[in-house]
Order: sequence, then C-alpha cells, then structure tokens
Amino acid sequence: ENRPIPEPGANEVLLRMHSVGICGSDVHYWQHGRIGDFVVKDPMVLGHEASGTVVKVGSGVTHLKPGDRVAIEPGVPREMDEFCKTGRYNLSPTIFFCATPPDDGNLCRYYKHSASYCYKLPDNVTFEEGALIEPLSVGIHACKRAGVTLGSKVFVSGSGPIGLVNVLVAKMMGAAAVVITDLSASRLQKAKEVGADFTIQVKNETPQEVASKVESLLGCMPEITVECTGVQACIQAGIYATRSGGTLVLVGLGPEMVTVPIVNAAVREVDIRGIFRYCNTWPVAIALLASKRINVKPLVTHRFPLEKALEAFETTKRGEGVKVMLKCDPTDHNP
Repeated sequence: ENRPIPEPGANEVLLRMHSVGICGSDVHYWQHGRIGDFVVKDPMVLGHEASGTVVKVGSGVTHLKPGDRVAIEPGVPREMDEFCKTGRYNLSPTIFFCATPPDDGNLCRYYKHSASYCYKLPDNVTFEEGALIEPLSVGIHACKRAGVTLGSKVFVSGSGPIGLVNVLVAKMMGAAAVVITDLSASRLQKAKEVGADFTIQVKNETPQEVASKVESLLGCMPEITVECTGVQACIQAGIYATRSGGTLVLVGLGPEMVTVPIVNAAVREVDIRGIFRYCNTWPVAIALLASKRINVKPLVTHRFPLEKALEAFETTKRGEGVKVMLKCDPTDHNP
C-alpha cells in the first residue's frame, strides 16, 4: 500500500492493477514460505493472475498506450538463451516470474511489467477474463502437450481450477468425451457446468478401481489423461487408466518423490509428459475469449476488494468456491 509508484523502464509499462486471481501457489507461499527449491527469504508481493490498465509507457514501447486494458503474462525471460530461441521460453532457467521468489507479484495498486508480456484486451473481454488467462493458459499448454484432438477421449484428474480449465480447453480442442474425478461433489458439479461429460466422486477406491470406472464411463480407456492433483494415488490411477500408446500429462505438483507403476506405463508405451507453466498462449486465449468460444466466467465464485486480501486468502485456503478474485481498483464498482 505504501510503496512508491514505480517508474517504467524503456521497454516497460506502468499498470494500475484491476483484477488479480488467487492461485494455490500464492496460498502455499503464504502458508509455508516455499515451493520446492523456491524459498521466500525476503518480503514478497504475491499474485500472478492479473489484468490492469496502462497508465504510463516507457520510451521504447509502441504497441501500447495509456488507457489500454491488458492481461499480464507473468513469466518474462531475462536473456535470449537456447530455450527462448526455440520458442520454449518458459523453460529458461533465469526467467522472471511474478510471485516466485525472489520476484514480486502484482497483487498491488500499481505494477510495472515488460511491455512485450502485456497483451491488449479487446473491448468484449473483461478484466476478470483477462486475469483468468493465466490459469486458462495452463490448460491450453497441457492439452497441446497431450495432443488433444478431434474425437479424443480424455480423463482429467482433479476438479480444482486447473482441472476445470483443462475440461474447457479439451472440449474446445475437439475432445469427444471428458471424464473428471475429485473428492468434492460441489467441484464435480462445477465441472459438469463447464462441459465435463462424466464425473466420478472418488471415495476410497484403489487407483486400479478408479481406472476401471473411467473406462466403463467412457466405454474405452482414454488416449489422454491430464493429472492435475500431484497426489501419488491419482498419478497411479492416471497410468492405469491411460490406453496403451496414449499420453499422461502431469500438471499437478506434489511430493518430489512419488511411487508409480512405471513398468506398467513402459510396457504399454504410455508417454508421460510434464508441463512447466505455459508459453505462447496469451494470443490464443485472447482470441478464444473474444470469439466467445470459451467461457471462463463460471470459474469466479468469490470477489474481494484489495483491502480484504487476507479474507480472500483464507477463503481460498479453506477450499471454498473455485476461483477467488481480488479487485485492486477502488474506483471500479463493476463485478
């Protein structure tokens, strides 16, 4: 609140922030001070799902002007390394990323960011939708890595925000049937709302039993499984469920060491792929939102002003609703 308003560099823009979504990683840093090797050592601003209005542009910026509404891609490469040259800049080891220590996020009133990673929003795309491009991008990147295409049968494990965006994107990319699992009946209901064809509420089934339920609902084993929980039993179920020759994409992050039936995957030629965030997804997402081919609005279940950020974080921590959105602009009264 009391920080000085930053001055943008030559290739940066200064933004008045509008909408910032709370991610599970934000809550994890707040509660535990670390995720894997990323450790919070100094005070850090959270937030990386964001949109805002340009208030000032650096001398080298030509594609944006004050008043433009933009969505922010939080990962900005610091150098043109081999990963950037091949278009996989998300894998650059020196990348700047909002709210990943030691880099500050954008849950604040004013924020400066690389202009190349701020994308102008069309008039018919709201600030909230702009903030939701970040989680939506995870779904786009995961489904691309999985090879979802016309007629695909897809199993999504976990019905949190990331599971839900994978349902949205898989259906958009032509999946014929999507089955999704979760512990929570209310989250599965939300999955139905956004387009899941079948839901399975997991209670105490074994991974093999979950895989069997997936197969019976789809009428076959899915070619593609998108695992969004990071839970060991769910990864095991993902391997058992995926059709021979199919692909399992690991999106959810859990413990560093996990026991999985790797020989089962190996002898059936099940490809296991990881994803790290996303790359080259903002233009795609904006086009999908502007054309109304994808509707992310149902994902937002709670809204809080920035002054009630703690309450918003507590709500997310308790697992209430789906996506909690913070409003950083006190002059804006629109939902």
